[in-house]
Amino acid sequence: MLSSSAGSLALLLLIATSNPAFAAPVPGAKPATAPAAATKPALPAAIRNDYANRAFVDRIDAGLKHFYARDFKKAQDDFEKALAVIPDNTLAISFLNAAAAQQPGALDVLTNVEEDAATGAPKNYVNHVRLGLSYMFQSVAGRDRTQDAREELNAAVALDPDGAAAHVGLGIMRFNERSANRSKTELLAALKTDADNVLAREYLGQLYQSDLRDPQRGLSYLIDVPNLVPQYADINFHIGSLLHDLHQSDAAIGYLKKAIALDAAHVGEAGQHGYTLLGRIYIEQHDLASATSILNAAVANDVDTIYAKTLLAKIKAGDYDKVEGKASSEPAKS
Repeated sequence: MLSSSAGSLALLLLIATSNPAFAAPVPGAKPATAPAAATKPALPAAIRNDYANRAFVDRIDAGLKHFYARDFKKAQDDFEKALAVIPDNTLAISFLNAAAAQQPGALDVLTNVEEDAATGAPKNYVNHVRLGLSYMFQSVAGRDRTQDAREELNAAVALDPDGAAAHVGLGIMRFNERSANRSKTELLAALKTDADNVLAREYLGQLYQSDLRDPQRGLSYLIDVPNLVPQYADINFHIGSLLHDLHQSDAAIGYLKKAIALDAAHVGEAGQHGYTLLGRIYIEQHDLASATSILNAAVANDVDTIYAKTLLAKIKAGDYDKVEGKASSEPAKS
């Protein structure tokens, strides 16, 4: 989410901040909706299941569809509505910030509203969580609010040590700092009280893939997430990447195709890097026709173009032709 090297929402922020109008004020901007007044997670830990709430799920699905179609204003409104149902859902909070980050000045407006809310109700758990996550997005956007984010999330933990959302935020911060064990501790603490927390599962999956070198364990955290949020394109990309690491190429292809289809406007990692990962898998299978087709699609859509052109040139040069019955290949980029 919030790292320049990994995490689905990280890429979205990098795209947003490449827009020179990113930090510009919004003339006549409509104030963002203040966080709902709630000092505890929306449901007791023993029965928490955010994705069993149809009103919440409908709004999340709508928000993801709008987000991946680059209709960020509507997406932000959808995620606000989702948070009106479950105020501390970290996936909704994060995508709310990501949608705001894609609109000039909107993230500043959102952060200002949340600062006022946290100041006005200092014992409100949700206010501290939402402000902490917004500060994390501000930091990735080029404003160093890392210490402010940590203070807000620690304040939330002090108010409710069992609240999952603050532990997720702290776990992501540790992930971005490459502190694998501390990140894992925070993320597992979140899952103790919110077993279906999508962000906790997503980051644990990436942690086991990139730092702990256990893709099978990483896959176990992610494999059920599409059942919770079927419109989340990037989770399908991460599952496909993990399956590729596990040499389950046919299964990986299915998830990557689905990821690309869900991110048709090329907003996230699925739409940016799914093509070239799929191309690499086809090359490894020595299906050079399919590899050429998908890599040409990457070039046509202007996504991961340099790498796609490099692979196409190698195909044309015969670098991947069969040698003694085996396909010549190089380590995959995943």
